[in-house]
Amino acid sequence: MAKKLPQRDEIPAAERWDLEKIYPTAEDWEKDFADALEELTAIGGFRGKLTESGETLCRYLEISEALELKLDDLFVYAKMKLDEDNRVNTYQGMRDRAMALMVKASEETAFFTPEILAAGKEKVMALVRGYEPLRLYERMFKDLLRYAPHTLSKEEEALLAQAGELAESAQNAFTMLNEADLRFPAIRDEEGESVTISHANFIRLLESKDRRVREDAFKGLYATYGNFRNTIAATLAGSVKGDCFFAKARNYPSALNSALFADAVDESLYDHLIKAVRDNLGLFQRYLRLRKRVLNVDELHFYDVYTPLVADADRDIPFEEGFDIVKKALSPLGEEYVGLLQKARDERWLDIRGNEGKTSGAYSWGVSNTDPYVLMSYQDNLNSVFTMAHELGHSLHSYYSWHSQPYPYAYYRIFVAEVASTVNETLLADYMLKTSKDDREKAFLLNQYLEEFRGTVFRQTMFAEFEKIIHERAEKMEPLTADDLCEIYLGLNRDYFGDTIVYDEGIAMEWARIPHFYNGFYVYKYATSFAAAQYLAKRVLSGDESAVAAYRSFLKSGCSDDPNELLKKAGVDLTEEATIPGVFALFEERLEMLEKILAK
Repeated sequence: MAKKLPQRDEIPAAERWDLEKIYPTAEDWEKDFADALEELTAIGGFRGKLTESGETLCRYLEISEALELKLDDLFVYAKMKLDEDNRVNTYQGMRDRAMALMVKASEETAFFTPEILAAGKEKVMALVRGYEPLRLYERMFKDLLRYAPHTLSKEEEALLAQAGELAESAQNAFTMLNEADLRFPAIRDEEGESVTISHANFIRLLESKDRRVREDAFKGLYATYGNFRNTIAATLAGSVKGDCFFAKARNYPSALNSALFADAVDESLYDHLIKAVRDNLGLFQRYLRLRKRVLNVDELHFYDVYTPLVADADRDIPFEEGFDIVKKALSPLGEEYVGLLQKARDERWLDIRGNEGKTSGAYSWGVSNTDPYVLMSYQDNLNSVFTMAHELGHSLHSYYSWHSQPYPYAYYRIFVAEVASTVNETLLADYMLKTSKDDREKAFLLNQYLEEFRGTVFRQTMFAEFEKIIHERAEKMEPLTADDLCEIYLGLNRDYFGDTIVYDEGIAMEWARIPHFYNGFYVYKYATSFAAAQYLAKRVLSGDESAVAAYRSFLKSGCSDDPNELLKKAGVDLTEEATIPGVFALFEERLEMLEKILAK
């Protein structure tokens, strides 16, 4: 029988995060809420007056920042308290009120960007350089003013804002269909019990040791999507056309260029990624052939791709032992870093046990005047140790940036958000491989790394290439019917998987279940972050103190420069043509290690 989860108050305090450091009581939260409402009224008084003087502009920024911090505190506290136990109506209400207040604040401060852009670069920079306290914001204003060529008149911006709500209809329609209306069939699990396929259990079913379960899950899910192929094609085509419309309206040369602009990333990086992956598909296909041999199947099918090659290799690892492993594995980052890990434990940043009503999964979260908290449900196994290392990577990246940068530059961008967490995982894998005496555990670790590489680099890059193709088609006013999308997607699978696999009918419909495609040109960042992390981890493991210092400087940098410029200072330049191809050497090394162990 499954072990019953404890109630929240049955979890020892040392294993729960300490949110009372944000608000000791509900009354304190209510006071901040009331104060924030009052402060919103002061914001409106700056409308139309921002650029009257440097002093006025600076005063607005100071008030606005204080309000933002308060709003962040209100929402983060309410949401994390709700995540402790989603059954508590009090925190549901507090979260909803905090969200409504944030929306209201967004509306009240919406005049800021248009007024700055309307004033123009010359006037704004003269104000910044002429009033010493504004010097802090010089980079922020330069970054904002970059958007001037892509900002329209007040009336045109108003029209685009109204169109934006319409443009979200395609994604909203897909979400409702995908999350609410689709009904997947029931299949028989390993014990012969009936189980209904769902988004939550699909990958778990594909990981089953029972091939019949994997095949039934695969066919059942994609047959369902196939029944709605024309509807989903229409929603995806609508989303793509929306991307193209807004890019054209804002004078970007393409939807891809528009999506990369915020991170100051050149399109050549996107193309380098695709080329590097395509040039190394032989390694990917070699891994698939190993999978076929180990699974001992006559033919490899797409429903065989997720099941672990090395099963039952996990050992029991209590939390304290797991935490000690993480500290030892991350010791190459220096005493200070390890000390911060211990600080996270001692000062209760971590919420580590599952309880009734607790939000599932794991995350790192907080704001610049709180601790960078970690939520997870530690399961006393190796996967949980890796999850802990990953989330602590996010938390220490946040801690360093929040304590090193002024508020305008305290938060790192999504482009580099997965770098620190992946560095931690890479260092942990290296440590475990070097210290493990068990070949089966080593094989498990190697398989885990190769699977992460497959899913993050090969798979996400294929997704990125699919996005590029369908946006280019839309920009050329070519159709994106269900047949077109299936043909494009199946063609990419044939390119990537080659002759290693049987092309099951359902795989041509896989595009239909990927929600990331409604957030154009996002997934490539997973691959580039993973590649950057491999280089940085290698530099750290070299023992070169200057490399470790450069990496810690990166962790402290927030958004004080363009993302790739920050990575360059840490020791990796993603725009160099040789950078991304270089990471495949590690994939090959780990693949050879796994091949040798499994050949014994």
